[in-house]
Amino acid sequence: MVVIVGTGAGGGILARELAKENIPIIIIEKGPYIKSKDAFNYYDKYSEDVDLLTTTCIGGATLVSMSNMVRALDSELHDYDVDLTEAYEYVEKLVGVHQLDDSHIGKGTQLFLDAGHELGLETLKMPKAILEKECIQCGMCAFGCPADAKWSGKDFVDEAVENGATLICEAEVTEVLKENGKVCGVKLIKEDKEEIIEDDLVILSAGAIGSTLILRKSGISEAGREIFFDPFVSVGGYIKDINFNTEVQMAGLVIGKNFVLSPHFSSFIKANIPYGGVTDSDILSIMVKTADECKGYVDDNGDVVKINTINDIRYLAEGTATAGFILEKAGVDPTTIGSTVYRGAHPGGTAPIGKIVDSNLQTEISNLYVCDASVLPISPGKPPILTILALAKRLADYLINK
Repeated sequence: MVVIVGTGAGGGILARELAKENIPIIIIEKGPYIKSKDAFNYYDKYSEDVDLLTTTCIGGATLVSMSNMVRALDSELHDYDVDLTEAYEYVEKLVGVHQLDDSHIGKGTQLFLDAGHELGLETLKMPKAILEKECIQCGMCAFGCPADAKWSGKDFVDEAVENGATLICEAEVTEVLKENGKVCGVKLIKEDKEEIIEDDLVILSAGAIGSTLILRKSGISEAGREIFFDPFVSVGGYIKDINFNTEVQMAGLVIGKNFVLSPHFSSFIKANIPYGGVTDSDILSIMVKTADECKGYVDDNGDVVKINTINDIRYLAEGTATAGFILEKAGVDPTTIGSTVYRGAHPGGTAPIGKIVDSNLQTEISNLYVCDASVLPISPGKPPILTILALAKRLADYLINK
């Protein structure tokens, strides 16, 4: 019996691949089974000092992601004897990774792309896993897709269940049980009652914070003593009736040395634009995202403590300045440009390859694996979903062969 804890990018594809091979699987999800369009109700709350975007529900953060699919950390993972070449190719075909048709590149996104090219920046359409024929171009990507037009981990969980997997929702795994250094079960709480499920192989895909707390309770105390997440701000300004807020979000990409930029509407930015009478339809904005140094930790209550380094601040400032140049080139009045507060996304690095797990993602406890952003050894500074999917596909193949 295999128990998979979590249904995000890692847990979803693991369940799909193993269930296809008729391997007995139980999938355990802490959150509820919901419709994709309701995902905005399930954002998590952390400490007051950290605004970190994660969700607890079926599909995890993939439901509120932009379905951005870029390869990350290729050469860095080779240093840990991890080659994802074949896994990337498989996953990209499976989820249909492609650049959006011109029919789904809105006016604001096109201005971003044109301005980036004119400024000589490395500029391209963002690779995504979205079906244009289903997409209604409503701008609601970060709230949960109302048309189910984008891929999410929920899709793979549904496939796994169709192939015989058992899904248990609203159940929190608190500990992995072991005997003689080997997995023998998991302890969980469901409806305020403690239960034990006996099994001989467990894969934690509960996210950087969720997996950390389970690992610690299971005796791996070093998990979560460091953490990274992508620091980001959104920078925007005034263009009358641009209607960028209704476009497919993050459909463009500028790659800098220390940052990435992508057109992204934030509902918080209006209050930070120094110009009267601005409505959501008058804003063109850009997300500035950097790779941060792995300084911070998860405390025993699950709260995240983040320590910003000089480089973290420098890179974010560099990206913000570049975003300002792009906005001005795109036609934004520079006197109206404002920014949101600093936030974070894509937490990871809490159970990194080479420290907490080996190159096959196994911990010091035999048959206990971790497969989510926890295992990334450094911050990718890019959307990590495709890399997590590829790592999970590689792990699934390893387990099937084993």
